[in-house]
Amino acid sequence: MTVRRSAATLAATAAVLCAAAAPVAVAAPSPSPSPSAALPAGLYGTKDPTYDGVWRQSMAFLAQRLEGVTPARKSVDWLIGQQCANGAYAAFRPDVSKPCDAKTVLDTNATAAATQALVEVGGHRDIVNNGVRWLKSVQNEDGGWGYTAGAPSDANSTSLVIGALARQGQRLADITTPGGKTPYDPLLALAIPCGGKDGGAFAYQPDKKGKLTANADATAAAVLGTMGKAMAVGNNAAGKAPACHPGSGLTPEQAAQNGAHYLVGALAGSGHLNQAPMPGATDTTPLPDFGNTADAVVALSASGHQDEAAGAIAWLKKNSTDWAGQNGPAAYAQLILAAHATGDNARDFGGVDLVARLNAAGPAPAAVVTPDPSADTGYEATEKDQVHSGDDVIGGVWWYIGIALVLGAIAFFLISGRRKNRQL
Repeated sequence: MTVRRSAATLAATAAVLCAAAAPVAVAAPSPSPSPSAALPAGLYGTKDPTYDGVWRQSMAFLAQRLEGVTPARKSVDWLIGQQCANGAYAAFRPDVSKPCDAKTVLDTNATAAATQALVEVGGHRDIVNNGVRWLKSVQNEDGGWGYTAGAPSDANSTSLVIGALARQGQRLADITTPGGKTPYDPLLALAIPCGGKDGGAFAYQPDKKGKLTANADATAAAVLGTMGKAMAVGNNAAGKAPACHPGSGLTPEQAAQNGAHYLVGALAGSGHLNQAPMPGATDTTPLPDFGNTADAVVALSASGHQDEAAGAIAWLKKNSTDWAGQNGPAAYAQLILAAHATGDNARDFGGVDLVARLNAAGPAPAAVVTPDPSADTGYEATEKDQVHSGDDVIGGVWWYIGIALVLGAIAFFLISGRRKNRQL
């Protein structure tokens, strides 16, 4: 997604936010706070965090951890402190001394992003598990999630939650509704069949008549979602060119490949995606969408088509500096995620050190270690997250090794005892 959410997403969720007695979210960048308004200690960025505080903090952590940066303790504490007692996050809580109540707009996007970020930071298993429990508790009957609890499922929110569940170690096929729906089902229902210029794309949501309209933002998110992947992906080797799989009854993997096929076509020529026009806008001149272009790069690499993202990466290197500078931490993070997914150097991205600029947007990091690209495996379900289908993360690979050693010792004593009995 873009720095917070795309214009199309904002328009679609505005009614939900109003109904929840919350101010309507505005498109990024966020307004600057008044001179008298003090920003919270530990927060990244200098703009008003009302609509994106948790989001931009989480994005910053995701990007930093890919680049060997350990965030400052107070920055991590700030994000942890934003969590409600039930595990959910709002977009931003200005006063965390007050418990969340019925007026707090609980945000699946913020919760999913914070969960993914804290998995990467490490050491906060209870916080992560608490977030996952809440996300699972507000799953819609169709298997998906909306921006707020109970809102109609959309491609972006569902995909973000899938990424959080996957990074915590959940088996997505086991997360079913009473009707047997999995998180993949609503995404497959939003997939546009092959054929025509929009074939293979995903819609954000169906319109009132049930019609699906292609949405590049939703497509980039849904490619990751149907592959069961989080926002931070590794540098994947390129495969064959994506093809659109016709017909109904697609598997999630086939739908992901169809989405990649659409993104390749959408990027062809200009090398970038365009912003969707705001509802009611009179000027419909296409404007480049930097954030969604970066997301499309990540989606293409994750789906095995890194080579198809080369033109978009080249365009971002040439054109994204001013955009990132205006939009701050989340924008720098999106570019770092795109660079990492394609094996590019985020510390020299078109002559710009994205990592240094992101680090400068918040408190000084606790540690900075330049990773070895040859040893990088990305953040795809590492050994610390290989778990079960329940709620809790079990201590990782060393836990299993310890169990194996104990079982081995027991077997040794049993065998030894039998041998001694035979000798008597």
